Amino acid sequence: MSENWISSNRSNQVLRSLQTLLDSGRLGGTGHCSIFPVDQGIEHSAGSSFSPNPIYFDPENIIKLAVEGGCNGVASTFGVLGIMSRKYAHKIPFIVKINHNEFLSYPNKFDQTMFGTVKSAWNMGAVGIGATIYWGSAESAKQLKEVSEAFELAHELGMCTILWCYTRNNAFKVDGVDYHTSADLTGQANHLGVTIQADIIKQKMPTNNGGYLATKHGKTNKLVYEKLTTDHPIDLCRYQVLNCYAGRIGLINSGGESMGETDLQEAVTTAVINKRAGGMGLIMGRKAFQKPMKEGIALLNATQDVYLDKDITVA
Repeated sequence: MSENWISSNRSNQVLRSLQTLLDSGRLGGTGHCSIFPVDQGIEHSAGSSFSPNPIYFDPENIIKLAVEGGCNGVASTFGVLGIMSRKYAHKIPFIVKINHNEFLSYPNKFDQTMFGTVKSAWNMGAVGIGATIYWGSAESAKQLKEVSEAFELAHELGMCTILWCYTRNNAFKVDGVDYHTSADLTGQANHLGVTIQADIIKQKMPTNNGGYLATKHGKTNKLVYEKLTTDHPIDLCRYQVLNCYAGRIGLINSGGESMGETDLQEAVTTAVINKRAGGMGLIMGRKAFQKPMKEGIALLNATQDVYLDKDITVA
């Protein structure tokens, strides 16, 4: 906090909110962060998300998993956090996800809609808000304006801000290769995200590189591929960190969908890559809640152990 924020324009209230988040849970005081997010009931439908483990239709169980799993905070919807706020807002930091892409409308579109107000999140005792921008989508300019204004108000009220910093455009799939998670495109998405003063960037783990070269749009430089990155997963993630003002803004990578038996291995691998690339932590949802609670807690703890292990260092 002292190194990255002491010279910033963030108010004392925002710094206190950030410090509260970073001082909570098993990773409290390490500078690393483990956040438990559940907004998939809207983004992927409740049936799709919670049918594998129906106890999570009940919002209290979502918060219980975050608390018992030793997370720094829980990120969820106005409804989930609001209905349990009096019981839990003082026990674990709340991050209210303020916009969503609901998948009931047909045809689906790459847009995000505000589901409530920043002041409502503040009134329920949240330390921060989260929002998504689909960079590259036809609606991204509207989302940019809405989220920028929301983040400014959140900072005025003393809350921190987390940006779900995703790319979305069918043109990012070229010759059968999906470049939505390429290091160069996600890196630029991160750079746009920190420009609107997100305090933490949430990004998917990079799976390839050369998105700009494939789509032949925008601008890049050969040095991105020759000097700043390699094909190694840590180097690809490190380029994402570099685009977060050289790591001054923390990068948390997401855990992705639950694949079943390989979840633990994939989650720990993601944590190792993020930490060794200079990242801040993980935001792990479906891999944890789409299984019995004890297994979900064990998975969250296993990823946190990576950040507690002093032998796992920046590469």
